Amino acid sequence: MIELTQRLALSTDDGASAHSGVHVLDTLTLPLELRIRGRLKATTDGGRDVGLFLDRGPVLREGDRLSSSKGEVIRIQAAPEPVVTAYIASGLPMAALCYHLGNRHVQLALGVQEAGTESELGWVRFPPDHVLEALAMRLGASLEHHEAPFDPEPGAYAQAGHAHSHAHDHDHDHSHAHEH
Repeated sequence: MIELTQRLALSTDDGASAHSGVHVLDTLTLPLELRIRGRLKATTDGGRDVGLFLDRGPVLREGDRLSSSKGEVIRIQAAPEPVVTAYIASGLPMAALCYHLGNRHVQLALGVQEAGTESELGWVRFPPDHVLEALAMRLGASLEHHEAPFDPEPGAYAQAGHAHSHAHDHDHDHSHAHEH
């Protein structure tokens, strides 16, 4: 079994690909449910047994590369899975749809269909959910139920390999004098 223990950086500080010359041995296609795990046994697309022993936190994204201590490199692919894609006009309609869906803390993938045309449509992809689907339609989106890779936005605070503390102090002094 190949033990994958390291995430390879996607780019260098100057924006260049950090692993353009790295030989990729195989690919590992996983749905989002498995790409959120740091520990996993799986079989690559080429039939190799692998074990993931990664830091917890960052979600494996389409195109991420993992390596073993022996230098073997495996590239991650997002597997097709059931999704809903909501198509809506770019600009304010798209912003409103993203705001209202994001306000419900659902993971979203974003994109543009027909880029550069007058009728440019944006799309928002999310897991099937009848409440979210009704909301999207109410905001003017047309929906497509299908199977596609689901690679949601990582979020503003997500950086592979970096831990961020989000602890907050909620202690407050509430002593009051009560003289009668």
